[in-house]
Amino acid sequence: MSEQDRHQQRQQKVKEKVDEKVAAANIEKGIFQVITGNGKGKSTSGFGVVTRCVGHGQNAAVAQFIKGMWDCGERNLLEKVGVPFAVMKTGFTWETQNRETDTAAAEETWQQAKKWLADDSIDLVLLDELTYMVSYDYLDLDEVISAIENRPKMQSVIVTGRGAHRRLTELADTVSEVRNVKHAFESGVKALKGFDY
Repeated sequence: MSEQDRHQQRQQKVKEKVDEKVAAANIEKGIFQVITGNGKGKSTSGFGVVTRCVGHGQNAAVAQFIKGMWDCGERNLLEKVGVPFAVMKTGFTWETQNRETDTAAAEETWQQAKKWLADDSIDLVLLDELTYMVSYDYLDLDEVISAIENRPKMQSVIVTGRGAHRRLTELADTVSEVRNVKHAFESGVKALKGFDY
């Protein structure tokens, strides 16, 4: 048997397994994904899915917690194509150091996010950095879970941020953990516009 024949046999077995999984996947519903972990790229990944959604002519909305004061390349682009944003606008919580104003800002952003989570014309809602709002007790976990569970059937939701609460990861259909191997910032490299933000 030739190398090509052996390769073809291996690939045919792979194809059969993939075809079997494709045939078994018959549930139609929106996906709830959590992107967590200590590595770089969680928000970027979420924005990639927002871009994909909009590229297919669908509607997406973004609630941004924590990073609201930064110039955001994704927001600059996506707002131009009609993606609405709710932005916390207080910046990093370790900069503000004011629990009362941070909680109020998180709650205001969350109220808009809840409207999107109840709107069946929105195909995808990105809740960027929401995990911190839950872990800092700025938002009620039960309320967040209820809004996600009771969203329209075909609406997808992405939650990003480090330290995702166990109840969020258990509820999620897909959980991705971004692991930190190496980060330029740890070597003293300044955040770069167009790459880091």
